[in-house]
Amino acid sequence: MESRWNDDEASNCHGDPLKLRVYTSRLLGLDEDLVMHGGGNTSVKITDTNLFEEEEEILYVKGSGWDLATIEAEGFAPVKMEMLLKMANLESMSDLDMVKYQRMAMTNPAAPNPSVEAILHAIIPFRFVDHTHADAVVTITNTPGGEQKIKEIYGDRVLIIPYVMPGFILASKIFEMTKGLDWSSIDGMILLNHGVFTFHDDAKASYEQMIRLVSEAESYLDEQAPEFLSGEEGKINSLEVAKVRRSVSEVWGQPVLAESDLSEATTAFSGLSSVSEIANRGPITPDHIIRTKQHPVVLENDPEKSINDFAANYRSYFELHADGETLLDQAPRWAIIPGSGSLLFGPSVKHTKIIKDIASHTQRAIYRAEQLGGWQPLPPSDLFEMEYWSLEQAKLKKAGTPKAFQGRVALVTGAASGIGKACVEYLVANGAVVGAMDISPEVEQAFSATEVLPLVADVTNPEQVQQALDAIITRYGGLDMLVSNAGIFPTSAKIAEMIAETWQRSMDINLTSHQQLIQYCVPYLELGFNPAIVIVGSKNVPAPGPGAAAYSVAKAGLTQLSRVAALELGGKGIRVNVVHPNAVYDTAIWTEEVLQARAAYYGLTIEEYKTNNVLQSEVTSKDVARLVTEMLGETFAKITGAQVPIDGGNERVI
Repeated sequence: MESRWNDDEASNCHGDPLKLRVYTSRLLGLDEDLVMHGGGNTSVKITDTNLFEEEEEILYVKGSGWDLATIEAEGFAPVKMEMLLKMANLESMSDLDMVKYQRMAMTNPAAPNPSVEAILHAIIPFRFVDHTHADAVVTITNTPGGEQKIKEIYGDRVLIIPYVMPGFILASKIFEMTKGLDWSSIDGMILLNHGVFTFHDDAKASYEQMIRLVSEAESYLDEQAPEFLSGEEGKINSLEVAKVRRSVSEVWGQPVLAESDLSEATTAFSGLSSVSEIANRGPITPDHIIRTKQHPVVLENDPEKSINDFAANYRSYFELHADGETLLDQAPRWAIIPGSGSLLFGPSVKHTKIIKDIASHTQRAIYRAEQLGGWQPLPPSDLFEMEYWSLEQAKLKKAGTPKAFQGRVALVTGAASGIGKACVEYLVANGAVVGAMDISPEVEQAFSATEVLPLVADVTNPEQVQQALDAIITRYGGLDMLVSNAGIFPTSAKIAEMIAETWQRSMDINLTSHQQLIQYCVPYLELGFNPAIVIVGSKNVPAPGPGAAAYSVAKAGLTQLSRVAALELGGKGIRVNVVHPNAVYDTAIWTEEVLQARAAYYGLTIEEYKTNNVLQSEVTSKDVARLVTEMLGETFAKITGAQVPIDGGNERVI
């Protein structure tokens, strides 16, 4: 492990201890082998002057909810040292009381809650304190004789702490163990099955001491367990993945995403003959159980049975250890598909990424620990204590209401601009993830949200459509909503003057491609949650105009197709509705020149032309997208086969 310290970067801190604390915290957070997704914590002790011109020692400790990789100065909670040290002397205290009194001791009420390890940071008599969950160290301690291996590596240079729960119990344990200790005689502390602490009055020294200790553990692993996972990328059946996602969501009690990990290392791990046994022993560190549960589900020949068995075993685990706690959902957070890779489950892209990262590190740790004598994490009783920690239970009660489409997956065609682009944005704003498909490569730069998967594909090419669907399933696990929007407005021509290619191109794109898309999507929608299709039609269906036969006939056929689809798919629970926009001018079709020409033709200004409807109101892409989103949601839950105009009131339609 290499030090990331840079003298030039550090000089920008100008010796300010809090700025240095931010700097080295970020250095630690940048390395996933040290901390992941909010793990670890750091602190600095600073003498501040209070309102009464009195000097007092303040511990600035990482606040709850902040990630070391991106932490700012405001991410550190300022807590009075005097109060923390008095708390350390108490014989007992609940963690809920600890959190309450730590907050009462803060000098800034707007700051986040202090880390649950604030008391521990306070009793370490050095200015800077660093704490990580270093993979290498915890991997070694998760083996038979792990404590002895730690002694072999470090000798007497570290204080070894037996595992106890984080929070007041851990602080109290170390407080007792270190009475009379010459802190300068040790380089750090190793908390078995938990992590590493280093400390120094100098920010660089404390940080680099962490790097040195972890590097020694890594060197030990390289010598004793040199083999790494390697192989070929895995392959999955997208329809089978959608079935797994359905089963997990049902056990969870809400729709969730299922991201595939088909990387070489993950596929190699999934192919181990012992994977069912070694993967089910427990996580690297109990901190992870809050996100991953005890272990993954290994999907055997009958994946649905494997998932249901996992849920039943989880209930048994809860009943064995529970003492008044509230039962959490019983769904797995990740699955191993033997020989193929893994699936990561969560209600959002952020959640699945966290699970993916933790699962990847867990697999590597298990594999290396097996070479050291066996993977032996903490027993279920300790894991339960962490998973059902009173502080975690309290968080459940504060959980907010999820967005309407959280955990649901949509596909929008014609997504690079206009109505399609607006639909993608509205769906994401309402919690969905979206496959945004368009023939134009511009779709790849059209969205910045991580909830959008851009897909360059031609809707008239069945092979490209299937590839796009496979990509959506690989990333998100299923399909719940389809917005079939892609279309063109061909060059105006009277029937007698129609070019055959113009007619056929309109039929191919505005009609046939939609039929093929629905055909390809139905098997996935059948496995979706509240599945729905919205077809973007046109005012030209009820009120066609001369010179637009190719467009009007194709859209009329598309509407009839939608009506038949509603009849055929209703029994599968799939709703099919149509929206008929008109005069939506903020699309690629309506350039400034075209608008000026059309307005001049009717003797109107551009503004008058845009609002030339009964309500005298302009209809925008966002207006259409808002309606489409509603049609996909609960408002239209009992409606199928409907056609809804959105045109400001068109006299010919009315």
